Amino acid sequence: MPLDPQAQEFLERLRRSRMPSLERLPLPLARTAFATTIPLAGPREEVASVEDRPIPGNLTVRIYTPNAPKENGPRPALVYFHGGGWVVGSLDTVDNPCRQLANAAGCTVISVAYRLAPEHKFPIPVEDCYLATRYVAEHAAEFHVDPAKIAVGGDSAGGNLAAAVTMLARDRGGPALAFQLLIYPATDAALDTPSHREFAKGFMLTRSEIQWFMRHYLVRPEEGGNPLVSILKAKTLRGLPPACVITAEFDPLRDEGEAYAARLREFSVPVDSRRFDGMIHGFFQMSGIMDQGKTAIQHAANALKAAWT
Repeated sequence: MPLDPQAQEFLERLRRSRMPSLERLPLPLARTAFATTIPLAGPREEVASVEDRPIPGNLTVRIYTPNAPKENGPRPALVYFHGGGWVVGSLDTVDNPCRQLANAAGCTVISVAYRLAPEHKFPIPVEDCYLATRYVAEHAAEFHVDPAKIAVGGDSAGGNLAAAVTMLARDRGGPALAFQLLIYPATDAALDTPSHREFAKGFMLTRSEIQWFMRHYLVRPEEGGNPLVSILKAKTLRGLPPACVITAEFDPLRDEGEAYAARLREFSVPVDSRRFDGMIHGFFQMSGIMDQGKTAIQHAANALKAAWT
């Protein structure tokens, strides 16, 4: 399929802007530059309430209550981890997508400000995300959520973290997770798939940026073989929660995301896998300028609601 016209227009604007790629910027400027993508999510969607709350581990979570009729009992919850290569990104860079997911799925969304590399390298972000998920489950009453209906999710590096959390939850005896929402997840540090070669540059996320992220994230390159980094290479995926995996056609991470969906099926894990034709990495956060971003958010919300019924 050709590039979606809205994606092509965005990429042309990006080229004309001559904005340096992230790996060419000092780290503070790279984080600032990444935050300039926030308006691409469109006008801020109203929800019933938003609250930032500190939790143990020197972490902060942002809690979104949906703008939906009040329910008698606790709501389902999605614990969400933002993307940004484990290096950039923040609660703010996924603020509107979290609002949209909360309203569309009718659930409480709890976005996690995990600590970033290179100040906090692997496995610290993974452990932060697991700690936050466990805390939500153990304090479900405080969050007014149903402990039997907790999902984890994330985009890109956040999708990697969400999948890693499901493995830790399985292997450490909890919490019990109902679902995992993986949006163009990073699943293999080898970076050797056809999509990595075909879309190495010119399609938003570049191969050189991914390599830059990995250098910041890992203490040693050989850590890329750890199954909490290269989740595709875990010995077993048996016992993990059902998944929704969203990929984009013109994304270097496409093949590894789809390979992970296929491997989940090999271990009898129910998977809803959908590739969005013509789309580029990051489109889920670009619903303000890309119609398929809106479609993907609704698809994700429908998958969450189906998991909770």
